[in-house]
Amino acid sequence: MTDPITTDQSRTIEPVRAHKNSPEQGKWTRWLVLFLRVMAVLSMLKGLFHWSIVLGIGEGPDTNFAARPIPWQTATVYFAVIDLVAAVGLWLAAVWGAVVWLTAAVSMAAVEVFFPQIYGGSVAIVAIELALLCCYLFLALQSAREHPH
Repeated sequence: MTDPITTDQSRTIEPVRAHKNSPEQGKWTRWLVLFLRVMAVLSMLKGLFHWSIVLGIGEGPDTNFAARPIPWQTATVYFAVIDLVAAVGLWLAAVWGAVVWLTAAVSMAAVEVFFPQIYGGSVAIVAIELALLCCYLFLALQSAREHPH
């Protein structure tokens, strides 16, 4: 049997329009998106810094990547990749971008705390990463309160 042909206009599918009937963004959501964009730029710079080390850009005679210990090389390549992936996701304000960025931030703090022989165990870097994580959590919670679905 065949289905009847309907000409009802309410059943036709229209393309999605981003600005049509969209509720106004709240103050905290705008701050969260701004924070994510700033973190995207910082993650991009961090990733490019790590790639410059891997590729030997600006390399001196005693900073040869191949001459470094394997754990240092591994961590450097890991952060070169994950920071750039996080930058793309953060710029898009995608959920996966925040997850990748959180993973990168926690990883950097863990490397500094638990493996100080790799990058030197800087307490300042751990404090900065934790402060940025706290800022993100605060903004994300405030933004979620604006949209109680």
